[in-house]
Amino acid sequence: MNWPFDQSRNVAAITTKQVVKGSFPILAVVHYKDDDSWAFTCGTTNKSEDLMVVGMGELVDIDPTLYSIADLPSGWSAHRKSIDSEWVRTKNE
Repeated sequence: MNWPFDQSRNVAAITTKQVVKGSFPILAVVHYKDDDSWAFTCGTTNKSEDLMVVGMGELVDIDPTLYSIADLPSGWSAHRKSIDSEWVRTKNE
């Protein structure tokens, strides 16, 4: 599959230890407007000690359903209740 995101697979993205090490699902995605960076988190923590920086490709390898929100515009977020739920997109204020 072609890489559909606006950043390369090896570009840094924010996530949580719970996603990478604890097998928590990615339930919240933010595409930041100021620098086009991305965050893919479990939505269970905002503690700085839980945050990690990894390549975007690593996260998509963990959760291929992220391909479905690759077209999320910068300045928008997407959330879902479970890995089986549909993404709900919202424009950030």
